[in-house]
Amino acid sequence: MALGDLMAASRFSPSTAAVSNHLDEFSSNGNHVREEDGEGSVYSGNDVNNIINARDSSETASSSCAVMTTTTSMAYLPQTVVLNELRHDGFEECVPSGPSDSGLVSKWRPRDRMKTGCVALVLCLNISVDPPDVIKISPCARMECWIDPFSMAPQKALETIGRTLNQQYERWQPKARYKYSLDPTVEEVKKLCTTCRKYAKSERVLFHYNGHGVPKPTPSGEIWLFNKSYTQYIPLPVSDLDSWLKTPSIYVFDCSAAGLIVNAFIELQDYSTSSSGPSTRDCILLAACEAHETLPQSAEFPADVFTSCLTTPIKMALRWFCTRSLLHESLDYSLIDRIPGRQTDRKTLLGELNWIFTAVTDTIAWNVLPHDLFQRLFRQDLLVASLFRNFLLAERIMRSANCSPISHPMLPPTHQHHMWDAWDMAAEICLSQLPTLVADPNAEFQPSPFFTEQLTAFEVWLDHGSEHKKPPEQLPIVLQVLLSQCHRFRALVLLGRFLDMGPWAVDLALSVGIFPYVLKLLQTTTPELRQILVFIWTKILALDKVDLVKDDGHTYFIRFLDSVEAYPEQRAMAAFVLAVIVDGHRRGQEACIEAGLINVCLKHLQGSSPNEAQTEPLFLQWICLCLGKLWEDFLEAQLIGLQADGPAILAHLLSEPQPEVRAAAVFALGTVLDVGLDTSRDGHGDEDCDDDEKIRAEAGIIRSLLNVVSDGSPLVRAEVAVALSRFAFGHNKHLKSVAAAYWKPQSSSVLTSLPSFAVKGSGSGYTTPTHYMPHGSIVPSPGAPLFRIGNDSQAVARDGRVSTSSPLASSGIMHGSPLSDDSSLHSDSGALNEYISNGVLNHSRGRPLDNALYSQCVLAMCNLAKDPSPRVAGLGRRVLAIIGIEQVVAKSVKSVGASARPGELTKTASTSLAGLARSSSWFELSGGGHLPLTFRTPPVSPPRPSYLTGIRRVCSLEFRPHLMNSPETGLADPLLGSAGPSSVSERSFLPQSTIYNWSCGHFSKPLLTAVDDSEDIIARREKREKLALDHIVKCQHSSVSKLHNQIASWDTKFETGTKTALLQPFSPVVIASDENEKIRVWNYEEATLLNSFHNHDYPDNKGVSKLCLVNEFDENLLLVASNDGNIRIWKDYTSRGQQKLVTAFASIQGHRPGVRSVNAVVDWQQQSGYLFSSGEISSVMAWDLDKEQLVSTIPLTSDSSISALAASQVHEGQFAAGFVDGYVRLYDIRTPEMLVSATRPHTQQVERVVGIGFQPGLEPAKIVSASQAGNIQFLDMRCAKDTYLTIDAHRGSLTALAVHRHAPIIASGSAKQLIKVFNLEGDPLGTIRYYPTFMAQKIGSVSCLTFHPYQVLLAAGAADACVSIYADEISPPR
Repeated sequence: MALGDLMAASRFSPSTAAVSNHLDEFSSNGNHVREEDGEGSVYSGNDVNNIINARDSSETASSSCAVMTTTTSMAYLPQTVVLNELRHDGFEECVPSGPSDSGLVSKWRPRDRMKTGCVALVLCLNISVDPPDVIKISPCARMECWIDPFSMAPQKALETIGRTLNQQYERWQPKARYKYSLDPTVEEVKKLCTTCRKYAKSERVLFHYNGHGVPKPTPSGEIWLFNKSYTQYIPLPVSDLDSWLKTPSIYVFDCSAAGLIVNAFIELQDYSTSSSGPSTRDCILLAACEAHETLPQSAEFPADVFTSCLTTPIKMALRWFCTRSLLHESLDYSLIDRIPGRQTDRKTLLGELNWIFTAVTDTIAWNVLPHDLFQRLFRQDLLVASLFRNFLLAERIMRSANCSPISHPMLPPTHQHHMWDAWDMAAEICLSQLPTLVADPNAEFQPSPFFTEQLTAFEVWLDHGSEHKKPPEQLPIVLQVLLSQCHRFRALVLLGRFLDMGPWAVDLALSVGIFPYVLKLLQTTTPELRQILVFIWTKILALDKVDLVKDDGHTYFIRFLDSVEAYPEQRAMAAFVLAVIVDGHRRGQEACIEAGLINVCLKHLQGSSPNEAQTEPLFLQWICLCLGKLWEDFLEAQLIGLQADGPAILAHLLSEPQPEVRAAAVFALGTVLDVGLDTSRDGHGDEDCDDDEKIRAEAGIIRSLLNVVSDGSPLVRAEVAVALSRFAFGHNKHLKSVAAAYWKPQSSSVLTSLPSFAVKGSGSGYTTPTHYMPHGSIVPSPGAPLFRIGNDSQAVARDGRVSTSSPLASSGIMHGSPLSDDSSLHSDSGALNEYISNGVLNHSRGRPLDNALYSQCVLAMCNLAKDPSPRVAGLGRRVLAIIGIEQVVAKSVKSVGASARPGELTKTASTSLAGLARSSSWFELSGGGHLPLTFRTPPVSPPRPSYLTGIRRVCSLEFRPHLMNSPETGLADPLLGSAGPSSVSERSFLPQSTIYNWSCGHFSKPLLTAVDDSEDIIARREKREKLALDHIVKCQHSSVSKLHNQIASWDTKFETGTKTALLQPFSPVVIASDENEKIRVWNYEEATLLNSFHNHDYPDNKGVSKLCLVNEFDENLLLVASNDGNIRIWKDYTSRGQQKLVTAFASIQGHRPGVRSVNAVVDWQQQSGYLFSSGEISSVMAWDLDKEQLVSTIPLTSDSSISALAASQVHEGQFAAGFVDGYVRLYDIRTPEMLVSATRPHTQQVERVVGIGFQPGLEPAKIVSASQAGNIQFLDMRCAKDTYLTIDAHRGSLTALAVHRHAPIIASGSAKQLIKVFNLEGDPLGTIRYYPTFMAQKIGSVSCLTFHPYQVLLAAGAADACVSIYADEISPPR
């Protein structure tokens, strides 16, 4: 299956496997009917029960039954699963590292490629004179270099052998310089060695010694040469040889007892290491036999069998094989010398044999050697690699003659490796064709099936192998196959599948030496290879950065990105590769701009017609990231992007449904914002026009970013914070002055509940803010009016009082924070006096943005600093620090000391909120007489009832003009010149974007295999669905009598009483929380506390308004909604200390004027994946948790606000709202007008609705609503008459209402310590009273009630921190 098809297959397979429905097992046709319309298919409860029970009584059921049941179960068992994407895994904890840090490629990429530059051949044959210590057998091995020395005159024979050996070596390394010395003296050898080293310089020298005409080496490892007159043998110590040849070198010793020489060399190396420290000598030895062995003398071998194996391996291997194979009778040996073809031409017999031999020996070596040794011997130097491959053959052949060749470094034995069998078979197939090919030169050569078979073996491994099994031994063969066009495509596809298995596979492939091959393939133009090559490069670059520009690799990927026939996912890979190429690499950025990458990217983002626009999110995400990396810190690229209207094109992506795409678009927009607009242009007078255009573009970008500052995904908001920090850095002065102008004294009705934003004015002391921003509020979208801010620009200019106090440190010592006060350190005037005239800020260079935009930015920055996600809030605080606003914790009494470094997070005394400490402003001045000011640590704001975090604005070091220029201050100029806003040291303070590194992680995971839910996850879900269906049937049939059997009681130890409680559906666990947003999880069967944690670390606790379970049937998550509308979703919350924040966002933005707090009401609907939230605001906000996006804002028709909210758990998109003025309204967000119907059942007196819920069953519009006055109304919202049943349950003190999801019961709680239970006909089923305990304590009023979703269990929380669980006396749970 080609990779493209594989990817297509994986593309269309859904990422979450559809979960099978148990009800299929008795449906005759297994149809799944999804109920779309609430009205369309309504069955009464009895039908459902009968259908479900029919399963037990009858195996066969009619198909209509099956369809109905399936519909029912689909309604009751939602299949939607949200918040289980990669982005929800550890966003808060870890900062991902991109592909730059692993060094994988560089580890295996042969950087120190070596060459053997010179070869010295020394032959001591002394033909016709046998050495004294050798007794020869008869017949004896005589051939040297396949020449019989006795077939001609000795001197001629010697010269012919020398020449032939020279030619045999030249075949392996044609470019080296060759010198040979025949029967030499010590002097001649010395001269030969020194000449070779001199010529080779730092390259390797090969020294080949044939000692067949001299005695064996001495025990101390000396080799024998001759004197001038050939009357004596003269020894040459290896130490001399080593001192002449130096390093790097490789020695080949073909003589008996050659092991003695190797031992001497090793001793020599050990000695030099011990005496002179670690040795850097690179010395490789190959020797024909061990110290006690003599060379084989059998006539079937040549005399120099070792040399023949090393230099003519194919001939040697075939001759040896023929004597042992069935061919030995039929094949004429002389034919072996006449094999047609060239070794380098793989389409000929000789070439193919050589190719197979290389593949086999490479494979054996890679499988038995440690990878770094394999790299050194088989991948660094072509000649060394060839010799070692052939050495494996020598070991195989010579061991059959009881002789063991040895090497240094030593290799493990390989002579019995099973790959030799594959070689024998391939050799046999080739040899069987030999007689025909020699007889008829025109006969066609049939290629061997060897490579096809090995690729099949590799494919089998891919189907069954894994990281924990033995690695596939065919990898080196796959590499060899890449050389051949006929197998290349298949090999690449298999290689792609292998690399996809994970980083370990990429590491293995690189260790084989794949890199230069795939690099070379980038120069091919074969269209069918493009997809797979892009995929392979994606896999390599996901783990390590490689500079492809110098090999012109980037153009390959730009062409691919621009091609229309590739799938978007594959083009996303090309965009990823290009992003890695340009990431932090100026040459890469320049090369890609020249190749027109910016226009290619923007063209694909635009899409000329709506249906042409790319909808594949991964593609959009990577185009954005690629653009961002191109623009990052590269002005030329940014200007090209601005001319092509890049920011406007990207702004459209900020409303895409995928958070990753939105975050990537924010990142790309942020990189266009110039850091340090104030200083970077000093030298460029000709760029004024660019400046104006750039400033206009920046204004547009900021407006776009302000629209997503309240996005539902922390991933996106984190990127907005990073982008705003760049903006704050570039427009520092203006933002500082606007921030200063904000917090001027103005009357406000809500001062008591405000965060303390304090500004140091000259003589006005610390002032309170003008504007209340709710925790998590945001700037509204452009259409809505801005918050009530005194942003009439006159306020800014009023007598320039904001920052006229100008403390200066005497003797130039400043503990200044470069982060906060950079503009003041280099400014040459008081920021506001100079920049504010007629209420408009003027930029010293270029035109600034308008004031309102700066105001919105400061507001957005403050909102980010109070974000419910700790990571985003940390970034937000860093942004505020850049414009000189410090966050102060109102609870804390200890002020932050002046020692804290800027950018360092310091824990304050009583809370664990980490604030950015700025110390520059808190120091006392002992300056000259003209500076009478003392500037002390300001008082910390008094604790307010709401414990809001405060933010303090400090204008500490804005110098006044006359002070700056006055000679008597003695202020040294260098102090001011050193810290422009874009100086490198300060740039490092800017928070860094993480979306790019985080997104890179996608490509290092398997992409071709659809990650199916593992068996146990599916099994767990099926088990839970079956359990739920069984319980639903029981609930629908239950005739509850009293429900007053208390099965558990739990003192939660909450100081403020229990606020909300929740029962888990499939385990005996109750979760409760209190006003201080502390959450405790308790197992009521074992009466043990499982976990206890705080919802957040902020000091201002608003209380929890609702707890919900998300993904009930899967790994469920705990949704905690605070009273201020902030939503936090936790996983692993039942394990002590293991809870992790999955996501967090503010579900409510802004609120009605004059309201102290939002009083959020929230409900979650699993079917649709929607979260509905409202409160003291004029709308209901519908959030899609899958997209993490606000999908709908439903305006409320009345002025009254919502006090109770319930989402239908059966009908997707429906929810009911109870209002403060007693109205009940039903909404359906699938309809265009949203509001379905409205009624006002609670009319006795205008009483707020305190509880609301949908009645059990599938009927869409039946609602139960309870008012504070104590009456409970049963409504059918489709009927004209308002209520069909009213119960007066409690007189004027109803505090809580619970409606069971499936059983026909409701419960209401009263402030008078009692709970009443009714059925749906309004009959009272029982009353649960709280009696005084034996210690005569009165128990507090009922604060919350909740039913178990599938059992008749009721949990009640009281104001005295007690949670009790009640069951029906007939059926105790479990």
